[in-house]
Amino acid sequence: MTEHHDLYAAHIETLQQRTREAVEREGLEGLVIHSGQSKRLFLDDNHYPFKVNPQFKAWLPVIDNPNCWLVVNGLDKPKLIFYRPTDFWHKVPPEPNEYWTDCFDVVMLKQADMVEKHLPYDKRNFAYVGEYIEVASALGFNNVNPDRALHYLHYQRAYKTDYELACMREANRIAVAGHRAAAQAFFAGESEFYINLAYNAATQQGDNDVPYTGIVALNEHCSILHYMHYDTAKPDQHRSFLIDAGANYNGYAADITRTYSVGDNPFKGLIRELDKLTLSLAERLKPGVDYADIHLAAHEGIANVLVQAGLVNMTAEDCLAQGITRTFFPHGIGHFLGLQVHDVGGLVMDDRGTPKPAPDDHPFLRCTRTVEARQVFTIEPGLYFIESLLADLKSSESSKYINWDVVGTYRPYGGIRIEDNIIVHRDNNENMTRIAERIAEQKN
Repeated sequence: MTEHHDLYAAHIETLQQRTREAVEREGLEGLVIHSGQSKRLFLDDNHYPFKVNPQFKAWLPVIDNPNCWLVVNGLDKPKLIFYRPTDFWHKVPPEPNEYWTDCFDVVMLKQADMVEKHLPYDKRNFAYVGEYIEVASALGFNNVNPDRALHYLHYQRAYKTDYELACMREANRIAVAGHRAAAQAFFAGESEFYINLAYNAATQQGDNDVPYTGIVALNEHCSILHYMHYDTAKPDQHRSFLIDAGANYNGYAADITRTYSVGDNPFKGLIRELDKLTLSLAERLKPGVDYADIHLAAHEGIANVLVQAGLVNMTAEDCLAQGITRTFFPHGIGHFLGLQVHDVGGLVMDDRGTPKPAPDDHPFLRCTRTVEARQVFTIEPGLYFIESLLADLKSSESSKYINWDVVGTYRPYGGIRIEDNIIVHRDNNENMTRIAERIAEQKN
């Protein structure tokens, strides 16, 4: 992406401005941001896959190198301490010389435990930002993950720079290629395990490279919201397929869900209705709108689908009033997206971190912020036939309003979720996922 250099320099300037404000709020000189370090498995000499500190990858697209450090104060050129050991056991990262290196004073670090000579000598006015509290203590940092600074940075992270938006468009493009390959594998009658392999091959990202463990669910497994097991056996019959899978680009995530069905059956009609609902809810994302209101509108939409499909014998208004939609749609309508799949800052009222929790009736909603330009959201309504929730409903007073025979016809299909990734602009919305899908279709 040739435009990255100019976009990236502007991105760094935005981070510098945010850092100046953050350190002033704490009365600090600067922040020392740790990329993290490898974690060894208990009683083993192997390590868990390395996951970088999001505060580190906000500055630069180095997501696979532990023991790196950034020293930033918002005024001076940021200092990058880049770990590059002498090692014949593991792959050593190349010396950085990409477009982003111009924005840093880069020093090399050969031994992880020799970093102190590159850090500020007097650490009283610097705060450590990272996960390894014992490392911070050993290095002499008294101030660790300062609240006022991090609340401010997390709140501001909701507003994406042009560089970040470019990265997220690319992540969506990569993920859409994976989704197309996975759908093809489903219609070819493959197992969950093989479908996941097809996804990884198309994205060129392995299970440790994608931003989260993908959900690849067939038939009844589609009703398990976080189904993260890949069955190696093909089912006797392929009825339905739900895939919730993303891709990573420069540390930024895509998070897309699609649902498919084989043959001509009523479940296909439900999928079409959920697809329409996703698009209509995405249109509601406008600056000034409360995101929680979109969640409530999603329940109105689900209530209408339940009535139209004959799953309930009551009005949509009564269905909502009795909370019946929560049995079929038990999760939130979406969340912020960015450096993390469930990006930070969604449940606060302001940049001081004042909590703005999810409504009591909808405790799983991950974002309650007011929608503003440059924010990126997922919109992901669902409709599921979850055994435990259906059992609770059947034992309640509302059971008489449910057409259990109709519910029974849908149970073998598990459930549906349709999820898009949307940038809110001042005057319009940009559905990155649908745009990437259209471009992919035109190329084939």
